Amino acid sequence: MNPWQQLTLVYLPAIQWRRSSYLGKLVGLLQNWRRDSWLLQWSSEIAIVLLSLLFALAPFVPNALTGVLLVACAGFWVLLTLSDDVESQTYLTPVHLLVLLYWGIATVATALSPEKAAAAIGWGKLTLYLGLFALIARILRSPRWRSWLITVYLHVAVFVSIYGLRQWFFGATALATWVDTESSLANTTRVYSYLGNPNLLAGYLLPAVPLSIAACFAWRGWLPKALALTLAIVNGACLVLTFSRGGWIGFVVSILVICVLLLYWWSPHLPLRWRRWAIPTLLGGLAGLLLLAILLVEPLRDRVMSIFADRNDSSNNFRLNVWAAVVEMIRDRPILGIGPGNSVFNKIYPLYQRPRYTALSAYSIFLEIIVETGFIGFGCFLWFLLVTLQHGGVQLSRLRALQSRELFWLIAAIAALIGMLAHGTVDTVWYRPEVNTLWWFMVALITSYYTPQRTLATQKE
Repeated sequence: MNPWQQLTLVYLPAIQWRRSSYLGKLVGLLQNWRRDSWLLQWSSEIAIVLLSLLFALAPFVPNALTGVLLVACAGFWVLLTLSDDVESQTYLTPVHLLVLLYWGIATVATALSPEKAAAAIGWGKLTLYLGLFALIARILRSPRWRSWLITVYLHVAVFVSIYGLRQWFFGATALATWVDTESSLANTTRVYSYLGNPNLLAGYLLPAVPLSIAACFAWRGWLPKALALTLAIVNGACLVLTFSRGGWIGFVVSILVICVLLLYWWSPHLPLRWRRWAIPTLLGGLAGLLLLAILLVEPLRDRVMSIFADRNDSSNNFRLNVWAAVVEMIRDRPILGIGPGNSVFNKIYPLYQRPRYTALSAYSIFLEIIVETGFIGFGCFLWFLLVTLQHGGVQLSRLRALQSRELFWLIAAIAALIGMLAHGTVDTVWYRPEVNTLWWFMVALITSYYTPQRTLATQKE
């Protein structure tokens, strides 16, 4: 193996690791009970019902109910894992191992936190989200359930978007000061639908756009394709009307990524001389369309220009002051941070905050990860992203060679994941249940395509 393959765990013998680890030996403890259980004969159906309820209700119900569903999903995954066949090889991937490593780092950070009780709350939430990821990654290995869960999310998202568009046309009362009162956009309606916050709504709809575009290719028949196109337009329009600058950044990045990956899928069908110029032409065309929209649409132009207004924009000024305080927090605890979660952040941040700049988070997921789990946790997170995207790329090549329609869902998941990271650079709605569940949905969707490299090599032979 070369260093890159070692870094990205390409040939990691996950099944051997499981058999030799103490945690792996827990698999199969309830195996005999499962064989005699009538209920667990329907384990996949039970899991998909729990997941469908979670994604169908998340935008509309209090976080406490979402938490109950997360407990149910994580608990059911534990039950399935303990009752698995000991020879099962299908549910462990390098991504799982890095998720487990990050959880271990977060556990140590919690134990060493200056506010252990508050950090333990965040650790518990993180554990539930990781349990959700494990359950989704397991269930989505079935193309049937993969398509079902994506369809559930897309239909709920368009329902949320329709209400958001209604707010745009008929007006909506701002529930907080989201626009600088001195700017030209002070009286502009920023839609928030059922989520109560336009930035949160943008984060929630971000994965829906690439998934809707992918559905235009993956769904069979003109009527389903027309529905998918409608979903893409409605979700995209509602996201734009949130006037969330971070959401717009994520939206542009995700569209750019999905267009490049779709061109990658189509490139073998292009004449050889066109392939060289295909990507530069695509990037130039998208940049031109974006520039034209900025020049011609005044509200869009004003909002985009506010990104570069530095401290003259109140939102920019607020974030800059929060980031300065967070950097000081990192300087004081750079190795393992203060522990995971907003509860411990709310305990520690007031000791560093600038006067009048209270905050519930770091307003950047990268700074948040560093302040919570230190540079050790941040390094693990970057490694996790690298491995996830690398294995996603490997599976893209495999599915393109097989001419499988499943490739489109993988393309959309990669685009959504990168777009959510771009949004999260300047905001932390990523940590809200409505968005965090979707983040792990996208990670699990990519992971569900995983095929060990030795198996791939065997198939080629």
